Amino acid sequence: MGLTKTEMFTDQQNEIALFAKAFGHPARVSILQHLFKIDSCVCGDLVSEIGLAQPTISQHLKELKHLGLIKGNIEGTSVCYCIDKENWAAMKNVMSEFLDQDLSQKQECC
Repeated sequence: MGLTKTEMFTDQQNEIALFAKAFGHPARVSILQHLFKIDSCVCGDLVSEIGLAQPTISQHLKELKHLGLIKGNIEGTSVCYCIDKENWAAMKNVMSEFLDQDLSQKQECC
């Protein structure tokens, strides 16, 4: 196998793209908003709150957990999810730096 396309880009560019992917689906945005609102959650609560099937919610939780934006603790037969505040702050720094690039431009270029 040859190089994957992501290897052509910097670590920062790949990181920004992964974070953007997390926000690229309204279900993941809804999950994050709900977790912020109640400060913790159990997967079953998310199913009733968001209205998607449990396997679908689980897949979105897996993506968010893989990125480190959420973390989960096993409580009995359920997993309790919450925002990983340290990783959330790090993501905000990376994204702010990227989104604030326009602030350094002195004049309109086009």
